[in-house]
Amino acid sequence: MWELCVGAFIIICITHWVYRWRNPSCNGKLPPGSMGLPLLGESLQFFTPNTSSDIPPFIKKRMKRYGPIFKTNLVGRPVVVSTDPDFNYFIFQQEGQVFQSWYPETFTEIFGKQNVGSLHGFMYKYLKNMVLNLFGPESLKKMLSEVENTACRSLQQWSCQDSVELKEATARMIFDLTAKKLISYDSNKASENLRENFVAFIQGLISFPLDVPGTAYHKCLQGRKKAMRMLKKMLQERRAMPRKQQTDFFDYVVEELKKEGTILTEAIALDLMFVLLFASFETTSLAITYAIKLLSDNPLVLKQLQEEHKAILEQREDPNSGITWKEYKSMTFTFQFINETVRLANIVPGIFRKAMKEISFKGYTIPAGWAVMVCPPAVHLNPKKYRDPLAFNPWRWEGVELSGATKNFMAFGGGMRFCVGTDFTKVATYQRRKYC
Repeated sequence: MWELCVGAFIIICITHWVYRWRNPSCNGKLPPGSMGLPLLGESLQFFTPNTSSDIPPFIKKRMKRYGPIFKTNLVGRPVVVSTDPDFNYFIFQQEGQVFQSWYPETFTEIFGKQNVGSLHGFMYKYLKNMVLNLFGPESLKKMLSEVENTACRSLQQWSCQDSVELKEATARMIFDLTAKKLISYDSNKASENLRENFVAFIQGLISFPLDVPGTAYHKCLQGRKKAMRMLKKMLQERRAMPRKQQTDFFDYVVEELKKEGTILTEAIALDLMFVLLFASFETTSLAITYAIKLLSDNPLVLKQLQEEHKAILEQREDPNSGITWKEYKSMTFTFQFINETVRLANIVPGIFRKAMKEISFKGYTIPAGWAVMVCPPAVHLNPKKYRDPLAFNPWRWEGVELSGATKNFMAFGGGMRFCVGTDFTKVATYQRRKYC
């Protein structure tokens, strides 16, 4: 008899647990949605690859069923997904007061627990200012000719080859440039290939977080470990033999580490270096590759770009001189093309934040501690804002001034975490289109 009582008790406990999983407690009304399977949530559906240029199927299906704001559960974490422009804008504007940057534990394992995306407050602002010394507009003005020369050399080399795998070649070009600026790395002289470790890392970046030998996620973690070992060795060598003049970002880091009372640690510096190397070449090379494809498919756009650049060349006293910052900033149609490219590319599928306290928005309650995921693709492909949203149309940006993120355009993030590498991405993309 007691066995039946124990069995019944276990069944009741499991049933109650499943019920609580599917119906989380809340002081108000939660957004509609499903929490999926216990422990797993809807992780399997979320990590299904999206092979189209449209809104990811996971998001699109739930938007139709639940509306622009819905709840789900990813890798055991309750998440509110927002495709609502007003809510997205509110999230970005309230960072540090209502929301803070947050990413699932699997992401922090990949990018490091001390990565810049996981830090807050003064520490984040401190690291942001460090990065602006390298990728900010003032530094890019000095770097412009170097980017142009790198693009010229690469294109000359490719012209002598029978065929070029564009994404790989572009990634290699940008990695060599940024690795030189960051750590004076020269792939032709280095004893180990740093970029190979990043390739292994990238292949498992968006995969189900199962750390078992043979899985993409495991290979991703192994790629990170190898890259971090190389970076740590380089930093230790630089600290042991510091250079008299600052020639790269590592020199700047070494000087910061030497300061009395510094808040910078070696672990934070290495995670920052890892993220910068990854972000600067992978996302930029994807955008450039997509831009070239769009140009090849749209000859009228290519023609207008060429006309704009030709007009600039004709106004120069010396046609062979390099591009100036003034010329770069005067390229009206070029920036329209960039805006449309990144709108359609949607390289970042989701931006995560965490609610620091309970909030209400449009009748829904988001409990304190819940994660919130802003979905840029759903915003950029919204037919209410963009007519025929999947069509490539740079002219739709004519007369539109963008100085940062807006409710309907967030290709480079938003709020206080607006991407500091925005201008670097635009400069690199421009240099590749210039010679198409």
